[in-house]
Amino acid sequence: MLYGMYLSAGGLLANQYRMEVLANNLANTDTAGFKQDLTVVRERMIASRERLAGLGAGDRGLDGMTGGSLVAPTHTAFEQGAIEKTGNPLDAALQGEGFFRVGTSTGEAYTRDGRFVRSDTGELVTAAGAHPVLDSSGSPIVIPAQASGQVRIDGNGEVRAGDLVCGTLGVVGFEDKAMLRKVGGNLFEPLGGEPVRVDPNLVSGAVEKSTVDPVHSMVSMIEVSRAYQANATLLGLADTTLGRAVNDVGRVG
Repeated sequence: MLYGMYLSAGGLLANQYRMEVLANNLANTDTAGFKQDLTVVRERMIASRERLAGLGAGDRGLDGMTGGSLVAPTHTAFEQGAIEKTGNPLDAALQGEGFFRVGTSTGEAYTRDGRFVRSDTGELVTAAGAHPVLDSSGSPIVIPAQASGQVRIDGNGEVRAGDLVCGTLGVVGFEDKAMLRKVGGNLFEPLGGEPVRVDPNLVSGAVEKSTVDPVHSMVSMIEVSRAYQANATLLGLADTTLGRAVNDVGRVG
């Protein structure tokens, strides 16, 4: 009985986490360059099969049962998002591999969000967070105040003001994107491995849309909500049964 309560409680925790990830995905449906997260739930092995130190042979009555559910590390899906034309000359959408290099207070970070603006000091910065956009050498791209002509980003990544080339967007790739972690602000940082420079394949005057499918996410949220409620119901039934076992079955007439 207590074992069943533990299983139901584990199901509640797993589905609560799934709901939080889905809610974050939905909140970023309109965030340019956002990559959705996918939760993975696996079967939790029973104690006797985990081979933990100090365990005995296990319980014959429980060894044939499941250990419940367990949330595995969340996976970020890096598939290509749709390209949407904006007409903004400082917008740039990446096609295929690569991330834009940006500077943060803690060092270099990477993003697929190609919405850029010119700051008051002339630096090219991200529209979300105002992080300096770095060139291929890792230096901020500065547009001189005396630069004449419309500021734009060409398809090869060059930032131009008229005929003046102010810099080239730094675009890098990673051999193992599974080593990238989200750090907020639509930015990624690597847990290991060095970035490699890639030739940018850009669409100027456009942005890459979020990879979140709102309809699919809503359907998944309904499924998770029902699974959560089912576990809550089973937990309540187990609690009621345990209460009767303690208060009624053991009562001496």
